[in-house]
Amino acid sequence: MAEIDPRRYEQRLIDRRAELISVAETADEAANTVELDQTRVGRLSRMDALQQQAMSQESQRRRTEELSRIAQALSRIKADEYGFCVECGEAIAENRLAVDPAQPLCIGCASALEKGPG
Repeated sequence: MAEIDPRRYEQRLIDRRAELISVAETADEAANTVELDQTRVGRLSRMDALQQQAMSQESQRRRTEELSRIAQALSRIKADEYGFCVECGEAIAENRLAVDPAQPLCIGCASALEKGPG
């Protein structure tokens, strides 16, 4: 297997981080608490607002999780450990990193994690 060049992925990680931060700054308002004053807003409008709020909060959670994975990947690049599984130490397939440069696990460890214990 050819050795992975971390510089190839570093800029993609940095660009994705900037994109996520930009989206987070504009999306914060949608996750705010919904006003439940029935005299000002009808029931269906409140239900719609609550649904929008829940979707926004889930998107925010996913962005935060991805930002964390990106920060960890950038740390691995600085530590010269990028491209190797954090569980078993084996090389992560380059095709896997091409899809998700923040991927911390090889396919074997990721599959084992999905299956769970047992």
